[in-house]
Amino acid sequence: MIKDKNIAIVAHDAGSANHIIAWLQKGLFKSSSVKICFEGPAEVIYRELNSSFFNQMLTGDFFDGIELLISGTGWASPLEHKAREMALNQNIKTIAVIDHWCNYLERFSRNGQQLLPNEIWVVDAYARKQAQQLFPTIPIVLKTNDYIELQKNKIESIHIDNQKQNTFILFVMEPIREEWGNSSLPGEIQAFNFFVNNINKLEIKGNFTVCIKPHPSDANGKYNELIKIHSSISIKIDESSSLAKLIAGADIVVGCQTYAMVVALAVEKKVISSLPPTAPACLLPHNDIIHLRNFST
Repeated sequence: MIKDKNIAIVAHDAGSANHIIAWLQKGLFKSSSVKICFEGPAEVIYRELNSSFFNQMLTGDFFDGIELLISGTGWASPLEHKAREMALNQNIKTIAVIDHWCNYLERFSRNGQQLLPNEIWVVDAYARKQAQQLFPTIPIVLKTNDYIELQKNKIESIHIDNQKQNTFILFVMEPIREEWGNSSLPGEIQAFNFFVNNINKLEIKGNFTVCIKPHPSDANGKYNELIKIHSSISIKIDESSSLAKLIAGADIVVGCQTYAMVVALAVEKKVISSLPPTAPACLLPHNDIIHLRNFST
């Protein structure tokens, strides 16, 4: 039983951290038996829920007394990879949480070194099938998606003024970390520009406002220039409101292939992927997503 073990939890990127934190909230782990090392977006997210939690450093004695490591599988930091390496060197079982549907092999490689966990947790059947194909010797465990349920409950509890006049379009950003075609712009900027240039295809009635929700890992002010470039339409940036509040108020949710789009689908919002024709196909496997590039020409 998981609850009977002394557990170390290590996470940096928001994706896996959201699921791990939701399991903490739902009591999957006994709080008195958990040792936490969160950095970056993971720490920010958990501080908002539990401002006084004791956050430890990933030092040599971090795994003293630990029987199991549960880690994220993010890109933005070597933290989770280092934690798995330390745990495996001490013969501690490692569980890695995959939150998405892309780059599974790359998640476990740093500087040419591949380091696989003892077990992988996923939260939907699509991810389980893909993980089973790529990691046939590793147990793949399908866990409940408590993060989606918590977000759905939170969104549905927020009161929204249904009498508002303007259409509210939420654009949820994510760090793409690659360029497409002949452009030198980051993928997320290309996708936003593609969306704005083809917004008329959505046939929106009346006035509309586009709200950019930065990703937790984005630098402050990253998207300020977009407001100047697209001054002909109403664009605002919201760095402070919760994702739940913004999705609750949105008529349309747009993004590339971020997990926030999956959350929006769970509450039956109209969801659009704005990946341009020069980008690879959207990796989200959900049939209800509308793909702007399919009717942009």
